[in-house]
Amino acid sequence: MEDPKSDDHSRMDHSKRDHSKMKHKKEDHSKMDHDHGAIPMGMAGHDHHKMMIADFRKRFWVTIILTVPILLFSPMIQEFFGYELLLPGNPYILFTLSTVVYFYGGWPFLKGFWSEVKKTAPGMMTLIAMAISVAYFYSSATVFGLKGVDFFWELATLIAIMLIGHWIEMKSVLGASKALQLLVNMMPAEAHRVKGEIIEDIKLEDLLKDDIILIKPGEKVPADGIITEGTSYLNESMLTGESKPVKKELNDKVIGGSVNGNSTLKVKVEHTGKDSYLNKVITMVEEAQKTKSKMQNLSDRAAKWLTYIALAIGFGTLATWLILGFPFVYALERMVTVMVIACPHALGLAIPLVVAISTAVSAQNGLLIRNRTAFEESRKISVLLFDKTGTLTKGDFGVTRIESVDKKYSSEEVLRLASALEQSSEHPIAVGIIKKVKENKVTIPKPENFKAITGKGVEATVEGKKVKVVSPGYLRDEKISIPKDAYSDAAETVVFILIEGKLAGYIALADEIRPESAEAIKVFKKNNIKVLMATGDNEKTAKAVSDKLGLDGYYAEVLPHQKVEIVKDLQGKGEFVAMTGDGVNDAPALAQANVGIAVGSGTDVAAETADIILVNSNPQDIANLILFGKATYNKMIQNLIWATGYNVVAIPLAAGVLYSSGFVLGPAVGAVFMSLSTIIVAINAQLLKRKISKK
Repeated sequence: MEDPKSDDHSRMDHSKRDHSKMKHKKEDHSKMDHDHGAIPMGMAGHDHHKMMIADFRKRFWVTIILTVPILLFSPMIQEFFGYELLLPGNPYILFTLSTVVYFYGGWPFLKGFWSEVKKTAPGMMTLIAMAISVAYFYSSATVFGLKGVDFFWELATLIAIMLIGHWIEMKSVLGASKALQLLVNMMPAEAHRVKGEIIEDIKLEDLLKDDIILIKPGEKVPADGIITEGTSYLNESMLTGESKPVKKELNDKVIGGSVNGNSTLKVKVEHTGKDSYLNKVITMVEEAQKTKSKMQNLSDRAAKWLTYIALAIGFGTLATWLILGFPFVYALERMVTVMVIACPHALGLAIPLVVAISTAVSAQNGLLIRNRTAFEESRKISVLLFDKTGTLTKGDFGVTRIESVDKKYSSEEVLRLASALEQSSEHPIAVGIIKKVKENKVTIPKPENFKAITGKGVEATVEGKKVKVVSPGYLRDEKISIPKDAYSDAAETVVFILIEGKLAGYIALADEIRPESAEAIKVFKKNNIKVLMATGDNEKTAKAVSDKLGLDGYYAEVLPHQKVEIVKDLQGKGEFVAMTGDGVNDAPALAQANVGIAVGSGTDVAAETADIILVNSNPQDIANLILFGKATYNKMIQNLIWATGYNVVAIPLAAGVLYSSGFVLGPAVGAVFMSLSTIIVAINAQLLKRKISKK
């Protein structure tokens, strides 16, 4: 090439234009086949999660229906509200209804308790199971002769609130990703296999290595292979990140899942199924996802400590009252009150309410949250790794400037005459020019005597004038000076328009940088966040974008497995990494990153692999995301304090520390404390709406 700025410009011959090819490192993975009959790994988990949500919903409604009569017939509730409604066998009715609630409604918590015990990691399930079991068995004992008051109403309301809390939480973190299925769906279901003069349609799973397949214009490539006949431009942007369609000719490699342009190709199959390039991307996504979401959430940690505190104080209370000489029944009631009060209803709602509200309000602000943990942790981001195409840039190779250098011709006229020569080509430069013409609603004139100038451009007669659209190399050969301001950006491709042998103007094309990108980068730097870029594009383009935006660094000509390695390397250095991208090529890195952010203009695959989706594809929304994450985390901490803080007062009072002063906290007053705590948590969660709206 004659000039670093003319790498792309010598591709003007419409039959011989040359494109740089991406070499795809072949790795051997064998975890998954691409036949549509196979169920990808991870899909079973997705369905299991949906079934669990349905199960919690069903148990909640059954529990709530039974809780109504339990509350209505509970003597303590009647005493509190000043009414009397006692049926014959009232205690046994309460016992029967509560038994169903305990074993059916409380089953997920009892099962979860056993799981936590086996792992020796007590958490929320242990705390809930302990509280409902103490309430149930103590209350049942009072029905069958033990002196004391029952806690059946407490049992029922606690189970109902915990069920709805977990139901809300599970709905908001339905994180079992559909990415693997979407990746599989990128492959066509059938392929056209060529056998001599016969072309037969076969299922993808029946395709074998060394088969010859026919790929028609506009079709997806069904397998990795080598072109044996034909020339075409293939759209690989969703696989490699390269924004321009790539020219492919004899002996070039094609990737399964890419989209053929306007010409027919014959391809010899190299890799199918588990050996294909797309399968390797799937495998990387799957492996990265497996290493995620092992964090213990805040409410579990609070629950663990509350479990220890409740057990210690509960048994300590029993022992103390017995040592002081009080009857066992009285000491037991004190212990039960302590242990039931120790499991606050509010704790079950503290996190889910904030999650539900922040998820909904963020969506209104252009952020779709799929992974709650990643969203909460966005406040920790220290490095932002951007994909270029479709993220920092628009992902569309289009006209950026049209300039006239001859007073006889306006810039509009330069574009109009150039379009006459480009209208029948599928070359990315031609496509970009024609798109601009259509946007400007310009009528394209007809060319005559059309000819290709080998390796340099095209020429034709348009409206009686000899018009040429050529590369800078042609101008140098013809000793025509290139205007000084022709190149404003190293990432641009520039073509020149000659009319009657004289330079009339030029058209610059590029994958345009989003206007919001520069402002967003300033915000990140102000927040001490390093900004890096990893792109499948060439070194020249990557450097130009990096320099223009003032990034902290960039990685060029990067393949999917390399993006994952970049993320891992940064994480290994102690960085908390957020990855932003829009293509299949970004999916593994999005899954590996601490926070994966997909832009809305990208593929469903990227969106399904990411933790958070930017609906408007605006990099500035990532700054909002970080602020949202901080606000949400702070609100969760506040709610946990409100949810558990009253225990600091209520547990000692229930244990009887003020007995000598004549005050012991009874179950009914404890219930009021608990209700107040729940109300405060709910109101505080609602305040998050105002907090986020201000951002």
